[in-house]
Amino acid sequence: MTSFKDRVAIVTGASRGIGFGIAKELTERGAKVCITARKPEALEEAANQLGGPDRAIFVPGKADDAAHQDEAIARTMEAFGRVDMLVNNTGINPVFGPIVDIDAGAAAKILGVNVLAPLAWTRKARDAWMGEHGGSIVNVASIAGLRASPGIGMYGVSKAALIRLTMELAVDLSPGIRVNAVAPAIVKTKFAEALVQDNEEAVANFYPLKRLGVPSDIASAVAFLLSDEAGWITGQTLTLDGGITLGGGL
Repeated sequence: MTSFKDRVAIVTGASRGIGFGIAKELTERGAKVCITARKPEALEEAANQLGGPDRAIFVPGKADDAAHQDEAIARTMEAFGRVDMLVNNTGINPVFGPIVDIDAGAAAKILGVNVLAPLAWTRKARDAWMGEHGGSIVNVASIAGLRASPGIGMYGVSKAALIRLTMELAVDLSPGIRVNAVAPAIVKTKFAEALVQDNEEAVANFYPLKRLGVPSDIASAVAFLLSDEAGWITGQTLTLDGGITLGGGL
C-alpha cells in the first residue's frame, strides 16, 4: 500500500459517502487532509474521525463558491504548508426527469458545481503549490457520463463534461501535474438512495459482480491514481462499475 506520508490532500464533498471514504483512505496511508462540504457539524465530526486537527482540517462552504475555494486552499497551506493532491468529489443532481424539460437555472447550477467548480479548484491548487512543485488530481465523475442516463440526463451531461475536462487539464498541466478521473456506478451512499429505492438486492442483481459499490471501492482506486504507482497515467478515466457497463443499466 503506497504511503502518502508528508503529502497533503484536499477532498471536496467529504463529510460522508465517497468523499469521506477517500479522505479516510488517504489519512490511513499517512496523508494530511483538508475536507470540505456544506454542513459544519458533519464536517467537524468527519475530521475528528480522520484524526483531528493534526491530521485533518475542515472548511465548510459551497464547492462552487469562489470565496470558499480560496479559504480552503489558504487554510490548507497555513495548516500543512503544501497541497500535493486534490480530489474533486462534490457533485449534485437536484432534479429528475427528461432533460428536455429541465429548468435552465437548475441546469446551470449542475454544470457550475459538477464542472466549473472542479476547474476552479484545480486552477487554485496549481497556483498555490502544484504549479511549482507538482501534484496529482482526481475528478470523481460517473458512468452516467459514459452512456445515456434517462431521468438524470443533465447530471450525465455534467459528468461527461468532467471526463472531457480531465483530458484537457491533463494536457494543459503536464508534465508536473497529473489529472485523472474515476467513473463509478451506483455506490451505497445517501446520494444514491433514490436510485436504489429500498430495492438494493434486485438492483445489484443486474451487476455481473452481484453487488453495488461501497465507498472503499472508489477510495482505493482514487488512491492508486494519486500515487506514484500511477506516475505514467494522466488524462484517463477509470470505470468502477462492478461490470454493469458490459451490459445495460446504471
